[in-house]
Amino acid sequence: MLDALSLLQQRHSAPSRQLGEPAPDTATLRKLLEAAIRVPDHGKLVPFRLIELRGDAKLKFGALLAERAIRRDPELPESKREKERLRYTFAPLVIAVIARIDHAAGIPEIEQKLCAGNVAYNILLGAYALGFGAQWLTGWAAYDAEVAGVLGLASHECVVGFVHIGTPQTEIPDRERPALANLLTEWKG
Repeated sequence: MLDALSLLQQRHSAPSRQLGEPAPDTATLRKLLEAAIRVPDHGKLVPFRLIELRGDAKLKFGALLAERAIRRDPELPESKREKERLRYTFAPLVIAVIARIDHAAGIPEIEQKLCAGNVAYNILLGAYALGFGAQWLTGWAAYDAEVAGVLGLASHECVVGFVHIGTPQTEIPDRERPALANLLTEWKG
């Protein structure tokens, strides 16, 4: 188990196409998700929920999305159609992270969405800490009203991301990271 700072320094996404079995078992996934929902939450609104996609249901969801992609763009090239057809066939587990916006709460919408985003990021961190690979993806499907309907989302809900989880099937090289010196300034009033 990595210490917390090492975990943050080493974490990287594993492309969903390179994730395979095994995924976390039910007990491990429960522990992972219980940890992931421990996020800053202004107003204690719990402005998020999770949808688990696994097995045949995950494949059915992927097939529905591929059909929707083609309806959205009947001119979609065959290579992109194939990418859409395969998108949910690789990682054995996908967690859809849903933001639930409470417009009457007086908490800015952005803060509620960031809270849900923190849940997605905690899933990435936790999966990595447990030795799994994960990738947080959005794409067109996260913003499509028909897909929201397929997922059973209410009008005040939206997809923050689809977190694909599994075991990396190959070595995943880290990408170049930005230099802190280019990002940090000191405000002096």
